[in-house]
Amino acid sequence: MCGMIEIRSKLLGLIAGAVTLAVTEIPAQAQDAPIRVAMGDIASVESLGLLVAMERTKERGVPMELTFFNSEDVATQAIVGGQADIGVGAPYAFIENSQAPLRMFYRLSSLLFFPVVNTDYYSSWEDLDGQEVTVHSRGSGTEALMRLMEQQHGIEYSAISYVPGAEVRAGAMLQGTVKASIVDSSSFRLLTEQGGDKFERLPIEGVNATDEALYGSSDFLNEREADVVVFVEELMRTWAEINENPEIVAELRTQYDLLPDLPEDAVNDIVPYYTGAAQDGVLPVSGGEPEDVVDDLNFLAAAGQVDAPEGDVDINAYWDFDLLNAARN
Repeated sequence: MCGMIEIRSKLLGLIAGAVTLAVTEIPAQAQDAPIRVAMGDIASVESLGLLVAMERTKERGVPMELTFFNSEDVATQAIVGGQADIGVGAPYAFIENSQAPLRMFYRLSSLLFFPVVNTDYYSSWEDLDGQEVTVHSRGSGTEALMRLMEQQHGIEYSAISYVPGAEVRAGAMLQGTVKASIVDSSSFRLLTEQGGDKFERLPIEGVNATDEALYGSSDFLNEREADVVVFVEELMRTWAEINENPEIVAELRTQYDLLPDLPEDAVNDIVPYYTGAAQDGVLPVSGGEPEDVVDDLNFLAAAGQVDAPEGDVDINAYWDFDLLNAARN
């Protein structure tokens, strides 16, 4: 079993039997209920920036807590059902198909993934015609990107399997149980370090899309507007600091005692991960722009997840930019 699999197993063990983890104690004098952030995965190196922004928001008197769910789909349903307040994802297709009053309000990361194949079997997109590929989850950016490549290259996969966690998919590739998948930068480094020439990245071009955003119900965003604006301000502050000095994430993790039981291998990956993210423009300092919404819809439409936009796009059907605008002023 590879090191990253062991890391994930240890982290899962830490939260086994618990659904909700408060990042810190909620101040007794807090007047409002804590803002419950739903994550369809376990907290990891990739979520440290978000956790730092949550801590800083709490320092300004807005209580927050982090809730874990089995998948992004379940997390989205929790937002709709009122079991959580803010979700992590990019639920364009869900909004379009269900007409649910959900709105995104902050772009956490832009899409940067690495389609990878085992070169013992494949060496090009065309080789994947009639073959199985593995992605993160149904409706995720990983699925959308692989679907888009399917269309662009005139191929058809025999099946798409869903395996949450890029490090889990990378581990499966190292073991040989998965031969074609899509992973993040950290897991791609793992594959190249441990597998060498056995794994090859397939080319992608011209993709500008949201990987993860924050979203909530319109009612919640209106009712807690002032608190959410504070959160957005701290997100923008944190993202700007990380882009200027990626090493600060390791310092802030220690300062706020975040993920204290993170295995050593994962701790050592913090600075490389955020250095790469900053260099590749994965963490947008603007928090999102209206043109990003159009790009997202075009990307998802090409991947067959939403209807192709026609004419002027109703940005407000998917996003609430009032919060970002308030935080910028």
